[in-house]
Amino acid sequence: MANPYELLGVARGASAEDIKQAYRKLAKQLHPDLNPGDATVERRFKDVSAAYDLLSDPKKRARFDRGEIDANGAERPGGRFYRGFSERAGRDAAGAGAGSGFAGFDTDDIFEMFTQQTRRGAGKRRGVDVSYSLSVDFIAAAIGTKRRLTLPDQRSLEVVIPPGTSEGTVLRLKGQGQAGLGGGPAGDAFIEVQVEPHAYFQRKDFDIHLEIPVTLQEAVLGSTITVPTIDGKVVVKIPRGSNAGTVLRLKSRGVPRGKGAERGDQYVKLTVVLPEKPDAELAQFLEKWGPTHPYNVRAKLGLED
Repeated sequence: MANPYELLGVARGASAEDIKQAYRKLAKQLHPDLNPGDATVERRFKDVSAAYDLLSDPKKRARFDRGEIDANGAERPGGRFYRGFSERAGRDAAGAGAGSGFAGFDTDDIFEMFTQQTRRGAGKRRGVDVSYSLSVDFIAAAIGTKRRLTLPDQRSLEVVIPPGTSEGTVLRLKGQGQAGLGGGPAGDAFIEVQVEPHAYFQRKDFDIHLEIPVTLQEAVLGSTITVPTIDGKVVVKIPRGSNAGTVLRLKSRGVPRGKGAERGDQYVKLTVVLPEKPDAELAQFLEKWGPTHPYNVRAKLGLED
């Protein structure tokens, strides 16, 4: 196997977190489930997993950096095992005379020494982490829900979407990754949540923003209207003389900050809309009313002198 640092694309002095992030990125790209039938990608995935297995273990990494083991985790000639073995063999040979280079060892001793070393090198190995994405509608993500995710191997996982989940949230399902080797624990599954946009709600942190059209008479005379929220419809009072752009605050009608936690607010912005068809009576009224009630709506913005 090639140099594990080069396989993961990290420097020799990389931190444990850098190594973990590099492995996750490569594992997502090279996972066999995403590249079925591609033997080259599958081989790279195995090499990357083996490299991560070595470098994520502080003891193995230190021994590799000291040159005591190779990239496959096998002892190098001159490493601690071989040095101890050769030194002991040399001492025994010197005391036993010529022709008995392994004097003091019988065949069972030598076999047991190699067997123990093999067992240590083939210990338990944690399973590989896997990554998936899950699309959730806007309201379900805001108030919390459950979704069932079918994996490429036909397993099915129930994923709990906590209240207040936002776009890009990554959920960890412990032990739901690939099975471990040699009795080692399974890896984890990481689920990235993608929140679908809503037709008229917009989320900013934990607040919900919404534009509501109102008629001219509702804005001028005031009214009571029904407004949608993520929990359902509520009744809202439009103050008399409301203007386009007026914002009404619905306290605690926003997104929960977590299960059982306080919520953000919902902000309703009013948009005054004229009748779709021209209204002759309204036009005649304004022709008389306008000249005697002039007001400049653009002056405050500096758009007119």
